[in-house]
Amino acid sequence: MPNIRQQEKRVRQATRQRAENLRWRSTAKTLMRRLRDAADEGDATTVDERHRELVSWLDKAAANGSLHKNTAARRKAQAARLLAGERAAK
Repeated sequence: MPNIRQQEKRVRQATRQRAENLRWRSTAKTLMRRLRDAADEGDATTVDERHRELVSWLDKAAANGSLHKNTAARRKAQAARLLAGERAAK
């Protein structure tokens, strides 16, 4: 337990930041799952929409530091492979 005011403030800030980062990461996982589900269903318009939504979210998460830029790039590449596989299946 911190004894100094500044340490107490840093604990509060870290708690708030951790919760915010968790929100960004959790939503990215949810969007990836929705993209996979849309790809399994085979609806091309839904897949394109979900892909755009996911890529935009990953870019924003990497920009604000919730995700490392290489992690965001890796997940975007995984999504692009799903999208390419969906288009190849048509």
